[in-house]
Amino acid sequence: MNTLTSGRVARLLERLHAEGEAADRELHAQMMAAIEASGQDLERAVAGFIAEERADYRATYRGHAGHFLAVSPAYGRFLYAMARACRASRIVEFGTSMGVSTIYLAAALRDNWGIGGGGRLIGSELEPAKAARARAHLEAAGLADLVEIREGDALETLRDVGGEVDLLLVDGAFSLYLPVLRLVEPQLRPGAIVLGENAFERAYLDHVRDPANGYVSQSLPIDEGRGNEFAVRVA
Repeated sequence: MNTLTSGRVARLLERLHAEGEAADRELHAQMMAAIEASGQDLERAVAGFIAEERADYRATYRGHAGHFLAVSPAYGRFLYAMARACRASRIVEFGTSMGVSTIYLAAALRDNWGIGGGGRLIGSELEPAKAARARAHLEAAGLADLVEIREGDALETLRDVGGEVDLLLVDGAFSLYLPVLRLVEPQLRPGAIVLGENAFERAYLDHVRDPANGYVSQSLPIDEGRGNEFAVRVA
């Protein structure tokens, strides 16, 4: 038995995934209908969305304050496994939302270091209402002591993450993927894992896929079509 499969956390995650699916169902249907109507493939459609988002990402995501935009259960388990595999003690998450991915990562910290044994997750969330709900969910999971959720723009909140980073999850405003990575990059230890969920932004992908930038990177088959990218800091 581990923290992730314990009754308390497992039941909470099951409930949150169901709530997220219900909250986001209409949004997903609208997005797919818009893509189909435009005659574009997913990559072109997302590129258009990123261009619009870049103009005012704060306003764009204010409109999603009620949406979970959460990772899938399969990707959540992958997050847990990666944090366990690298024995992470400091994790940074860009785009906390309702805290679903945060629970998976915090559960790994608990199992890596035990109660009172250390481990810290620093998350950033633009929307105060989402940050409040994420904190409540972490309290319900019994993992709040491991997590600091910073409200505001990640380009400000993640300027100082307090030390060497073992794992970075990038899952917020698409247009900030590369700026956030570059902000945290000096703190990534050799061997650190960088995970881009919904990593469609071309500049971000070009950066982590270019060996000159110090990464080994590849796309993941988990939730195929959602643009999941796995990178390891090697220099």
